[in-house]
Amino acid sequence: PGAQTTHEHDELSKAREKAGVDALLHRGFPVRFWDHDLGPGQPQVCAITDDQRLRRVGNDLGASLVEHTPQISPDGTFALTTASVMEARAEQRSILLRIDLATGEHTRIVDELNRDVESALISPDNAHAVITITPKTTPDSAPHPQMWVVNLGTGATTPLAHEWDQWGSPVAWHPDGTCVFVLADENGRGPIFRVDMASGEVSAVTGDDATYSALALPSGGDGTVGFAVRSSPAFPAEVVRVDLVTGDAVTLLGPAARPELPGTITDVATTTNDGHTVRGWLAQPHGGNGPAPLLVFIHGGPLSSWNAWTWRWTPWVLVAQGYAVLLPDPALSTGYGQEFIQRGWGAWGAAPYTDLMTLTDEVTSREDIDETRTSALGGSFGGYMANWIAGHTDRFKAIVTHASLWALDGFGPTTDAAFYWQREMSEQMSLDNSPHRFVEQIVTPMLVIHGDKDYRVPIGEGLRLWYELLAKSGLPAADDGSTDHQFLYFPHENHWVLKPQHAKIWYAVVMAFLSEHVLGTPPVAPPPELGL
Repeated sequence: PGAQTTHEHDELSKAREKAGVDALLHRGFPVRFWDHDLGPGQPQVCAITDDQRLRRVGNDLGASLVEHTPQISPDGTFALTTASVMEARAEQRSILLRIDLATGEHTRIVDELNRDVESALISPDNAHAVITITPKTTPDSAPHPQMWVVNLGTGATTPLAHEWDQWGSPVAWHPDGTCVFVLADENGRGPIFRVDMASGEVSAVTGDDATYSALALPSGGDGTVGFAVRSSPAFPAEVVRVDLVTGDAVTLLGPAARPELPGTITDVATTTNDGHTVRGWLAQPHGGNGPAPLLVFIHGGPLSSWNAWTWRWTPWVLVAQGYAVLLPDPALSTGYGQEFIQRGWGAWGAAPYTDLMTLTDEVTSREDIDETRTSALGGSFGGYMANWIAGHTDRFKAIVTHASLWALDGFGPTTDAAFYWQREMSEQMSLDNSPHRFVEQIVTPMLVIHGDKDYRVPIGEGLRLWYELLAKSGLPAADDGSTDHQFLYFPHENHWVLKPQHAKIWYAVVMAFLSEHVLGTPPVAPPPELGL
């Protein structure tokens, strides 16, 4: 913030480094994000001049642009960007800014109390944009993002496809301006959709069992062809050419072919007591000797879905060991309509928990699944659910909880985006839904995993969980205080385990823990890299 030129920025940075100072002085919130501290450097919008120098435009935006990305208009005269505006009591909202690239002047186009602007897609004629607006959540009201069309001259907004019961993210205009292409989760998939600008009618372009992202239309094209990234729980990300008329997609040449899977994946579903359909994916090993032991993978978010490939929580490593893996989408999962999200909002221990147990009951009733050998595993919100499950049932032989929420009264004010979570976490909600209150009912061996650089779910959650498991859980302890619980701690990892060598350790420890407690095999020595 103290630099007006790149030279001044370099001098300030060098002086800070030379002094060995990494302290940060803050006057607002937030102060960190996911895995890194915010400040003193702040993002700036700059233009490259004819003499190849950088010129700052949009002066005084600074921290408001953290995690926001400007989009340049087709005619190159202005940019649109969402930006964060600080409010009293450490609150913030997102607005829509227009930045004139010749003068640097910035104008607030959409700025409304209690509503966040989350994306902007400029029309081919530079006159309009499709934006997504989400009313601020409350303890009783879940997020409900909807698309709007904004007139960039007047700032007037009109609704677009508000009858559609999915969360659409606009990604590309048709060159003639008659429609926009939108991505959204739907029923365990993520198709490309077409939204007609005149009528608001929504139609699916693709219909395969896959999720699409990063859709782009070639410059100068006629809107019949696009390029995108596609994946599913059955195959990792690949670049495809999509016929936007027929929905057919052709995989383009990539660095590697799809990996051969050690099993199959099928759609499973059941009906809950309150009449909702809960579905998921079931990955199973090829062949096998008798019914397979079952692992229940619980996704994070919680506003997400098991509809794409993940390397961090791939079921196939464990399917290769002979396990069946259930990937359930309980209440709060996206792609099943607003009511499905609302029924779990502010009540994490209610419908999300009963949905998970109902679908698990359905799957364990199959002849090819061994209901006597099951485990639950989850990360982030999935770790929260794993903790909740541990205190409410002893049906599982083992539980793995990664980067998990344990005591909600502590998590809410210390996470990096406390203002967001506090909108849902009233004092009563935090009390009613906090897993730590049920620690004495935990009799299932738990593997706790946490990284010290996790700012979304701070390390205090993992440390308190670990201490209270040893001190208070119902699992018997030896004379030296040890139990069957384990704690895998990563001093330099964050919400995710990203380093390859640590990912290998993660899978090795998880598989050894499951083998001992689910399969009943003798304890396996830890990987030698752990130095034990």
